[in-house]
Amino acid sequence: MALYDLAGAREEGALDDIARFAGQLCATPIALVSVVEEQYQRFLARVGTDLAETPRSQSFCAHAMHGHHVMEVPDATTDPRFADNALVTDAPHIRFYAGAPLVSRDGVPLGALCVIDDQPRAGLTAFQREGMELLALATLGRLEERRAAREAAHTRAALAESELRFRTLADTMPQMVWSARPDGHNDYFNARWYAFTGVADGATDGTGWAEVFHPDDRDHAWTLWRHSLADGEPYQIEYRMRRHDGIYRWVLGRALPIRDIDGQITRWFGTCTDIHEQKLALEEREVISHELSHRIKNIFAVIAGLIQFAARLRPEFAPAAQDLRERVTALGRAHDFVRPHSLDTRPSLQRDSLHGLLAELFEPYQAAGQPRITVGGMDVAIDDRAATPIALLFHELATNASKYGALAREGGMVALDVTADGAATRLVWRETGGPAVTAPDAHGGFGSQLIELSAVRQLGGTVDRDWRTEGLIVAVTVPSAALSRSG
Repeated sequence: MALYDLAGAREEGALDDIARFAGQLCATPIALVSVVEEQYQRFLARVGTDLAETPRSQSFCAHAMHGHHVMEVPDATTDPRFADNALVTDAPHIRFYAGAPLVSRDGVPLGALCVIDDQPRAGLTAFQREGMELLALATLGRLEERRAAREAAHTRAALAESELRFRTLADTMPQMVWSARPDGHNDYFNARWYAFTGVADGATDGTGWAEVFHPDDRDHAWTLWRHSLADGEPYQIEYRMRRHDGIYRWVLGRALPIRDIDGQITRWFGTCTDIHEQKLALEEREVISHELSHRIKNIFAVIAGLIQFAARLRPEFAPAAQDLRERVTALGRAHDFVRPHSLDTRPSLQRDSLHGLLAELFEPYQAAGQPRITVGGMDVAIDDRAATPIALLFHELATNASKYGALAREGGMVALDVTADGAATRLVWRETGGPAVTAPDAHGGFGSQLIELSAVRQLGGTVDRDWRTEGLIVAVTVPSAALSRSG
């Protein structure tokens, strides 16, 4: 009942005129508007009595409020419900009672509008009964208005308090915070924003924020923002923002939509974070990484050159030297795939793609217009740590196939299939169309040992060979986590 501000209604006399008119309508000396609580009934308006409340146990209205029409008691002394009631046996000596129930819009009985006489009566006329019901509705209307006004006041107070808390929190954050309406109109920026940009309060409201962006970044920012507004997707962008001293600094901008229960966007809340130092450090690290990569690639070239020079001095070692130089070249190609030393050497495929690395490795073995080694199945992520053993492993298989296997004969083919089940990745190398295959001796050559070293020792996997007459099949199984640190 607190929602109705009943105490305020009583103090303001909000229902006095209704009680007075009810008494006049029914020609009774007493008229009341009562609300019945757990222990007491209290009178919000009263005419003809000084009573402000009575115990609930004595309340006539506690009975009337549960009905659907006006309850009438012609003579309380003959009614077994009330004959012994103190309000009947003592002052005000109630004899006649008529009460119209007051029931809230939620169906909760509140009390009654009643009229009382100290003389028995036959009852109300039809006109009086209808009038009492209309006056009861008017009473409820006024109470509901007070309830609505009270709820609105509470809502406004809660919103004001919430807004104050939000602004206090936003102004103490080290980030720039802003908000926008569903149409993208910016209507709030926190203190950090104004301290960073140095603009006057309100200067960046609406679409004015674009003026503090670097001219080269504005179109891109607008494009992404309009896309988020249209699709409701989170907004994220890096751009340069003009600081209060005129210097442009890199900033990370993010925004998320707030939705109502129907999924409709009601507001956007965003942040701007100064990432200038991190951006410069990243660029510096990238330059250093490219320089180191360039030097490592030069080392590969120097080693390959030394091997070739040594072979010229010792012709008897030329075949072994050629194999070694090709292995070093394969390692260089793998390194350049995962760690390109410049944008010019950056591969077109993803740098963490197994398919991409294998395509780089197998390129020298492909025939013009007709690939002789095909890679199918799943593509899985790899990193620089796994690139070296993978390059050695498949370089040896491709080299052996070109010397002794399927690639040594025109029309021979190799198919490599990749599958993964989460924990392990399986790569199956299958040769067809080559010369008849026979298994080598149990010890195998250097190439076989290198394959074992790459797959087993470095990647922690297994190698299974099937020396079928129609072509070699090699199944390599490695833990997926060995291929990529993020796996």
